[in-house]
Amino acid sequence: MPYLTANSAELYYESTGNGPETIVFSHGLLWSSHMFREQVSVLSRQYRVITYDHRGQGKSRVTPDGYDMDTLYEDAAGLIEQLSDGPVHFAGLSMGGFIGMRLAARRPDLLRSLILLETSADAEPVENQGKYRTLNTVVRWLGTGAVAKPVMKIMFGKTFLNDPARTRDYTYWANQLKQNKRSIVRAVAGVIDRKGVYEELASITLPTLVLVGDEDVATVPAKARRIHEAIAGSRLIVVPGAGHSSSIEQPEAVNQAITAFLSDVAKMAI
Repeated sequence: MPYLTANSAELYYESTGNGPETIVFSHGLLWSSHMFREQVSVLSRQYRVITYDHRGQGKSRVTPDGYDMDTLYEDAAGLIEQLSDGPVHFAGLSMGGFIGMRLAARRPDLLRSLILLETSADAEPVENQGKYRTLNTVVRWLGTGAVAKPVMKIMFGKTFLNDPARTRDYTYWANQLKQNKRSIVRAVAGVIDRKGVYEELASITLPTLVLVGDEDVATVPAKARRIHEAIAGSRLIVVPGAGHSSSIEQPEAVNQAITAFLSDVAKMAI
């Protein structure tokens, strides 16, 4: 399996396709790069697609510290520098979006464009912190299986959760969630305690797509609109029938939005 060391973290990654341009996908909390399998399948026909797991998640190694968003941003910068000879398109979902905004604001030399899915530029709302800390305490003692049901209601929208035809998908992703080791509590704490970067958004001049599901309860559509309004020239797309895991819930709509956006970015470069 391919690993690289970036910013003292041993990160698992996969590179698929050999197109002239590169897209890097950065996943959300509690998942892994596997959540972008439908995007890789389609986009790798035209692009080189790199997916990676954040430190302490998926197949990447657990580190004793470094789970704050600024350190994870430095991990991503190191990965891009090692795997690409030029700037990349960066797509981040939720926690991946926290990283993407930092990259676009602080290291625009590494990016051609920015794609933000189901994310927020602000610190975690105070009203959420107590609930999330309680869930994290349960995970520390009992594992993620003990909180899978309530967490699935945060991670997925009502359309996905209530569709009998997607029962097999629900079971599959619930099992993926349960595979997290108890050390995941470090990454969860990093998200709960993160600092906001809203004040940095005005400095982002890259082509930017902001995408949000209309059923997202973790980072509600208003947060996406707030990002869109702060990044000049950005594009906002609301995906019907999607919650916080839109890449899984509505992959065709997400793929269409990303493909159209990247096509327009290419036209700008001509």
